[in-house]
Amino acid sequence: MERLGTGIGWRPEIADAVERMPGIDWVEAVAENVCPGHLPESLRRLRARGVTVIPHGVSLGLGGADRPDEGRLTALAERAEALGSPLVTEHIAFVRAGGPLTASPLLEAGHLLPVPRTRDALDVLCENVRIAQDALPVPLAVENIAALLSWPGEELTEGQFLYELADRTGVRLLIDVANLHTNHVNRGEDPAKALAELPLEAIAYVHVAGGFERDGVWHDSHAHPVPDSVLDILTDLASRVSPPGVLLERDENFPEPGVLEGELEEIRGAVEKGRAIREEAATATVAEAAAETVAVATAETVVEAPAVTGSVASSALPTPTALSTPTPTSTSPAPSTDAARQRLGLAEAALLSALVAGTPVPEGFDRVRLGVQARALAGKRADVAAKVAPELPEILGDAYRPAFLAYAHGHPMTGGYRQDALDFAGQLLLAGRLEEGRALRELREWWLERSGPAPRSQRPAMGVPPLERSREWGRMARAARRVLLHR
Repeated sequence: MERLGTGIGWRPEIADAVERMPGIDWVEAVAENVCPGHLPESLRRLRARGVTVIPHGVSLGLGGADRPDEGRLTALAERAEALGSPLVTEHIAFVRAGGPLTASPLLEAGHLLPVPRTRDALDVLCENVRIAQDALPVPLAVENIAALLSWPGEELTEGQFLYELADRTGVRLLIDVANLHTNHVNRGEDPAKALAELPLEAIAYVHVAGGFERDGVWHDSHAHPVPDSVLDILTDLASRVSPPGVLLERDENFPEPGVLEGELEEIRGAVEKGRAIREEAATATVAEAAAETVAVATAETVVEAPAVTGSVASSALPTPTALSTPTPTSTSPAPSTDAARQRLGLAEAALLSALVAGTPVPEGFDRVRLGVQARALAGKRADVAAKVAPELPEILGDAYRPAFLAYAHGHPMTGGYRQDALDFAGQLLLAGRLEEGRALRELREWWLERSGPAPRSQRPAMGVPPLERSREWGRMARAARRVLLHR
């Protein structure tokens, strides 16, 4: 398969700019934001030009204790087929926890959370990856994630964890060098050590992104310029292997197209710098091998020293990385993961509950760092809810964010962001804290329009006399109120 080259994350906000950018070989689209039957015209045009489009999933939760949901796998497969993609990608993370496996409420994180690097978690992840591989029409690559906190009692380093995952399943790796930098700042992990332990031949492509540091914590925001420290890790990776593809991610605070193009040039420069280091090292290795051969021959008084053969020279060079799927080394049946799943499920549920429901912090976790993560999750919920329901901040104005953060503190997300926005509005109405006026009337109308099985404007009640319609709306509101009170 051909190499990918240089790419950028496709987002609707910068779709036009991406189409005009020079030197874009491929793009990556968030899988959950693409409808297979109604592809954005921008993606259609890019595909028509021969630009590769890869769907990047964020909600599968391969690192969770439960086996992957068949519906989510089917949806990811449909997007890969609709886009004609050579592979699909997801994350080594859990995004929900609880449910029947732990006899506890099912909670949604709304974010990618780190799995513990333990044998239990690795066994579960390997089985989940195999299930996903069997369900997808194209190869799967999985991404290392950024984390604000560390699990106590971890048994493997990140590099060892990824190596065993690739070795046991044959899955490809999507290496995010920005996430390696994040984990360096937040967890004290050495990016060079992680790279040295990776199976470089399994790399499918590389992510690069920006972030910011606050109070000693690095936030992988995807909303800031790529720092030199991240580019240095990219150069280190490129000095070890030629990455099949490198992609710039940007999700917020989109700058002018020229700024993004400048970042892409810096990325190309970092890769080129790494290539030069790699080639120089290879040349030096070949020269050393030749000198050693001559020295040995001279010591043995051989009249004619042997030439450096192609096999000697090639053995000193790094193996080229392609997009071919690595072959798993183990063919023996995997043991049952049921007990490991239950142990992992209990651990992940306890952590997520502490983060989003205010339950006690599990033993061994850093309470301060967990508090930072909890506030980050609540802030992200507020931001995403404002995106999926932009009418809410318009209606509430400056009161939106503090009101949502107060709501999030006592109401964990259980049904995705759209339901979260609806629940927030309903709880705000039930609390009775809004004074009678425009905001209250508009919020009530917004909530009633979306709280039933169909938009209120399309319901039969709209065609009946005003008095009966008012009674119907009242019945609907009372029924919805009962639902909210029993969530």
